[in-house]
Amino acid sequence: MINLITIDGSGRKVARPVTQREDYLAQRNAPENVRNFQAARGGDKKAKARQVQYNYNDLLPDGVLKGCHHAASTFAHDIDCQSAEEQERIKQVLLGKKEEIGLLELSGSANYGLHAVCRRERGKTILENQVRLSMLTETEMDTSTHDEQRILYTGPATPDNLFYLDDAIFEEELSPEEAAEEFERLRERERQGQEEVPPGAKKANKHYRPWKAPLSSPERAPHSAPHSAPERAPLSSPEGDTNASSADTNASSADTNAIEAPSGAVGGASGAVRRAPVTDRTRFIAQGVMKEKGLLESDFLDEGGRHTSVKMFLSGATQLLTQEETNGILAELMPDHWRDQNIRQLVSDFYQNYTNPSQRLLRYQENLFTQSRRLYGYDSEDGHIAASDAIVSPSGDDGGASGAVGGASGDDGGAPALPKRLPKLIELLTSKTPDVYQPAVSHAVFPALATHLCGVRFPYTDNVEHEATLMNCLMASTGAGKGCIDEPIRHIMADIKRRDDENAQREAEWKKDCQRKGANKDRMVRPEGLVIQIIDPDMTKPALVTRMDEAEGHFVYVKLNELDLFEQLKGQTGKQHFQLMCLAFDPGAEYGQTRVGIQSVTARPVCRFNWNACTTILKGRRFFSRVLTDGPISRINFCTIPEMEIGAEQPVYGQYDAAFDEALRPYIENLTKARGLIVCKQADTLARKLQKECAEFARLSQNEVYWNLSHRACVIAWLKACVLYVANGCKWEKTIDDFARWSLEYDLWCKMEFFGDDIAKANMETEPRTKRGPRNLLELLPDVFTIADARRVRQQQGLSNERGKCENMISTWKNRRYVVQMTDDSFKKESHTDKNR
Repeated sequence: MINLITIDGSGRKVARPVTQREDYLAQRNAPENVRNFQAARGGDKKAKARQVQYNYNDLLPDGVLKGCHHAASTFAHDIDCQSAEEQERIKQVLLGKKEEIGLLELSGSANYGLHAVCRRERGKTILENQVRLSMLTETEMDTSTHDEQRILYTGPATPDNLFYLDDAIFEEELSPEEAAEEFERLRERERQGQEEVPPGAKKANKHYRPWKAPLSSPERAPHSAPHSAPERAPLSSPEGDTNASSADTNASSADTNAIEAPSGAVGGASGAVRRAPVTDRTRFIAQGVMKEKGLLESDFLDEGGRHTSVKMFLSGATQLLTQEETNGILAELMPDHWRDQNIRQLVSDFYQNYTNPSQRLLRYQENLFTQSRRLYGYDSEDGHIAASDAIVSPSGDDGGASGAVGGASGDDGGAPALPKRLPKLIELLTSKTPDVYQPAVSHAVFPALATHLCGVRFPYTDNVEHEATLMNCLMASTGAGKGCIDEPIRHIMADIKRRDDENAQREAEWKKDCQRKGANKDRMVRPEGLVIQIIDPDMTKPALVTRMDEAEGHFVYVKLNELDLFEQLKGQTGKQHFQLMCLAFDPGAEYGQTRVGIQSVTARPVCRFNWNACTTILKGRRFFSRVLTDGPISRINFCTIPEMEIGAEQPVYGQYDAAFDEALRPYIENLTKARGLIVCKQADTLARKLQKECAEFARLSQNEVYWNLSHRACVIAWLKACVLYVANGCKWEKTIDDFARWSLEYDLWCKMEFFGDDIAKANMETEPRTKRGPRNLLELLPDVFTIADARRVRQQQGLSNERGKCENMISTWKNRRYVVQMTDDSFKKESHTDKNR
């Protein structure tokens, strides 16, 4: 059923049925609708709202959209796509299963999405039918587009936009009376909680994947049983998408739930079994423990193995979860049995007799602890996760970056994973890149992007104005594929190279004229406007100074296939190239030389120098070995490529074609035309938050290397956010925030991984520590500890106790209310900072 939606004189949306194919095509192919569609595809949001509108979900026999209540035999399904390539892929999937899904129409939308109209299964709601379609085709769905009043803004019915149209769409199987009765039956089905959909489908999610969540049956529907488990994501797949929103944290009561226990149950003097609502953090920990123990959800429902499964789970979870949190997890895993006498006794015994808060955590427990805090934020004083820091899942659909900066490592101890939702520019630049190379490319493109800025300044949180001084070094093993950054950078720099070639030709002609005239006083003076930004790595210092001086406020840029090509600029001191790296990062720093000779170069321009370089890990560590504590490392953004398994398939790139260049062009133009002081309040807020989180972790880990590296790492991440902000037309997006946070975390991980031990050794002038990276010292101490305990822990972690450093650390903890002093020599952890819970 198709209804054309228009607006009458009173402002109401009214409907007119479309029953002929010719009328439908004519309405969609009207010149005005074609123009609006093209403008909307170009980014004009107002033009999108001016497209022709249709409703496919209701008969609308009264001709009024508002309050419609006649369920049609058809339903509309809106599918978001990230690109034309993804649209083509999903289109083929839908067309290949058109009989199974009852497809009647398939069209493209202005943002390269897809609009599908299908025959609705009788007796099932629109949401149930949308979930069924999504599961059959394994395509993402928007869970908020299932109401009868839903309209679709529709583009032209041209062959490149109308992919399929069945004439059956113009025939309605239900009479108005039957449609009204169907509407009431479906509303009652919703009210009674009888819809056969996964619980996550009832929550707002634009990128929901129901095929990765278990179906709930009517008997297990949330409204059908007083003690049914709250809606949740599956616990048995830590890597999978949980499809929960941050609202899941509040799905249950915010307070700990007290459930009356059966006769004889344990649980305190009150006879009640207490459980805490399951949060994203506790769910993440439970998933990790189950993975480590090899447990599945079905193991907790097996009559013969339930007790043993709970025992295995408790052996890994009690060090990380409180008893109430464990009860909440078990209530989800086994809603009918978690309050059984033997289960309650087992849980109580584990916490009372076998759990030692001072016991050292196992490696996987340490990873789960740091990852849960990094992904889902630190608990607030009342013991609950702050909503602003909640993240859907370790690799869930929300795709956000970490909620807090901390240990800076991935789930397996490797580099942090790239966010699934990327800023539009980064998404474009990585669209042709195999997945394994995308994190490296995401970092490496920034020096080239920033080189397009001229005279643009950004005020940092300390009120110091910075230009976009960005330097990147890709360190990876031999044969890892470091050339992955070449093509994106080449296309970014294409416009600058064209202008450089013209100016290089002018310079060459001038040199020829000078050679012809020798010392003749009539020879031409050096031409003005010789702005050449892309320089040759084989360049003397005077030549580099000349390029900077003639750049007219632009950056000069070089891409080095091998890092040691910098050696050509090392000068007489042997460290000139390192000094250049430091000066390039520092705001307003000058670089040049003064000479007496008439023909010599005398200039001191501001050092605006961005670069990319590649090297192997061993050569990179050797290159920086003499300047570990001199500053270059902290000023450079590092990235890497993970090692692939022996015999792995060769990664395949996409084609960097004219369409890629055309999509890139608006971002480059935005960067090129920007001028002056640009203030981005969102970036400023982000920088302050990142600084605070780094400081929090540094205080708890007492790791000086991490603390020192974090200062400039925050500046680098903030500058990247500012560059993306300008490239996006000075419009902020949540994806920029997430990407900048991930960028900081990834950068710090690389620096600690490649140089952490060496810097610590250089600082302490001792052998490198046995442990790499920061540790939370407060976590390593018992709940009540003495100064001697703190000194011992510091010594074990390779930290000095000289000059009262241990006492100063405890004093800081006291001021921050991490600990309270019990006696002159003993202290107790505050409850909200007990890191073993």
